[in-house]
Amino acid sequence: MTIPEDIIERAYKGTATKEDAIALLDVNPFELYTLADDLRKEAVGDTVTYVTNRNIYITNMCKGSCGFCAFREGDGYILTIEEILEQVGQAEKAGAVEICIQGGYLPQLDLEFYNEIVKSIHTSYPNMTIHGFSPMEIHYASSLSGTPLEDALSELKKNGLGTLTGTSAEILSDRVRKIICEDKITTKQWIETIKASHNVGLRTNATIMYGHVETWEERFDHILTVRDIQKETGAFTELITMPFMPYNNRIGEEMLRSGKFMTTGTEDLQLIAIARVLLNKHIDNLQACWVKLGKKLAQVALSCGANDMGGTLMEDQITLASGGSNGEYLPPEELEWIIKSAGRKPMRRNALYEEI
Repeated sequence: MTIPEDIIERAYKGTATKEDAIALLDVNPFELYTLADDLRKEAVGDTVTYVTNRNIYITNMCKGSCGFCAFREGDGYILTIEEILEQVGQAEKAGAVEICIQGGYLPQLDLEFYNEIVKSIHTSYPNMTIHGFSPMEIHYASSLSGTPLEDALSELKKNGLGTLTGTSAEILSDRVRKIICEDKITTKQWIETIKASHNVGLRTNATIMYGHVETWEERFDHILTVRDIQKETGAFTELITMPFMPYNNRIGEEMLRSGKFMTTGTEDLQLIAIARVLLNKHIDNLQACWVKLGKKLAQVALSCGANDMGGTLMEDQITLASGGSNGEYLPPEELEWIIKSAGRKPMRRNALYEEI
């Protein structure tokens, strides 16, 4: 099946529908990839971006019981401010321009601690961009203290937080969330937290973690929810599509027993391409997450609608714990080689997609 002209027309106008997305699953995949690549070129040209960054895991403990998590430990660690600053200093020496702060949600991790973290980093390393915390963490910490979301986020921004992450979204379907992450915030609460962030001037990315118990329609509903928020706030910087890693976790073990495995490369590329179709004219940047996809498939994704390669990372303990085998660090030189080998022009960026 070839792509109907009316779908192509709506894709270029930025008005593609869920029905269009469903129909695109039945077309020749290479026609779909070509359409997405053409939309990418019109939106952002031939530049492919990446960021030199480091993940800092402030804890490996979490109050939640998400069925997809292989990183959580019952009796783990919480980094001190001094330990966090030491890791930031190592990142700066290695050439990183961004720190991504990650962790679980715990009563011990309150708003005061989060503010102390960002203030200490911003004071000691004023040129380091701080991209951190999930909507789950902020929603939980603010509810513990009885602080309105916008007040909590405004304080974090004042103390040096540059951007909030768009993680803990997984799939924005409460049917799915009850199965994979019942303890986490609901779809409504995630949206409320993201909008509160945007309202105080903190931009975020958006993520989707797919390939477990959700349907294709629920994936498209998720992307269209992100599009609706973007129409209202205009403050999403990118969409990151992240295939589920089914190893060392409860949901993955259930999948593997039933004979279902990881997403296929075709499925990964279809989702990236259809995301480009649905988000055209709304969110320009789509990340090919090399640590999830692998370097080679991430490079192919650059011809299927993606225009960003993500970060150098220095480490990605969460993916590693879930059975990821693509490494934790990719030197800038290798990232640029991958981009150039795809016939594109590399550009180092920050979290706001500004050139560094």
